[in-house]
Amino acid sequence: MTTVAFIGLGRMGHGMAGRYLDAGFAVAVWNRSKAKTEDLIARGARWASSPADAAMEADAIVTMVADDEASRAVWLGKDGVATRARPGAIAIECSTVSYNHALDLARELRRRGLIYIDCPVTGLPDAAASGKLTLLVGAEPADLELARPFLAPLSTTVRHFGAIGSGTVYKLINNLMGAIQIAGVAEGLAIAEQAGLDMKLVLEAIETGVAASPQVIRHSRRMVARDFSGATFTAALRHKDAAYAVALAESLLSDAPLDEPRCRRIAALKLTRPTTTKER
Repeated sequence: MTTVAFIGLGRMGHGMAGRYLDAGFAVAVWNRSKAKTEDLIARGARWASSPADAAMEADAIVTMVADDEASRAVWLGKDGVATRARPGAIAIECSTVSYNHALDLARELRRRGLIYIDCPVTGLPDAAASGKLTLLVGAEPADLELARPFLAPLSTTVRHFGAIGSGTVYKLINNLMGAIQIAGVAEGLAIAEQAGLDMKLVLEAIETGVAASPQVIRHSRRMVARDFSGATFTAALRHKDAAYAVALAESLLSDAPLDEPRCRRIAALKLTRPTTTKER
């Protein structure tokens, strides 16, 4: 039986690991808190004592952890995956990590004989549990083909952006835009409330206007209703992703992204003369 090691069983990872059980894979699981694995064990998963133990007989290892530090620990730490994974196993990093970490991790794991797939995901926990995530992949084409049987339980939507690291680049872009939208709608709604606008009408206008997006619509409703329960994404993780994205932007762009002087210059240009083709 084909074996998958799944490491990191938080809001997203738990449902993703369950998808491998549903698909008939043998699954070894590891998480810092064993309590989060109990129902998966009851469904047939093997509890591993460490990431190394989980990876020992695995054909593919999938991780979904919080950040660079956690990723480095589970892959390259003292009891990390790389200490026991067999050469030729497929290493699938689904966590949202920094661009430099993705490149460094790929280099080290490939040096140790593993096949690395840069594969952050988008979607909410219900999508993770139902196999409807969007997979943002950076990998060599031949390696992606080898990995497809292990990606199929997670989603039928695989966006291959190019070489290793390109999936992470798009994920950071996506999450930065999402953070900006959430901050923007919060500011807009606060202004509307203080100005005494009818908030039901404001919501209607937002949802049918040019500023609407799934992110804006979902969060504007909850903000107006003061419904802050059941959050699927923490502020700490949102901040971490934005920080990784800004660091990437600063390494690629001549100006710092979205700093106040730059925003003022852009606004002044748009107020004083028509936008040129180059600026669009």
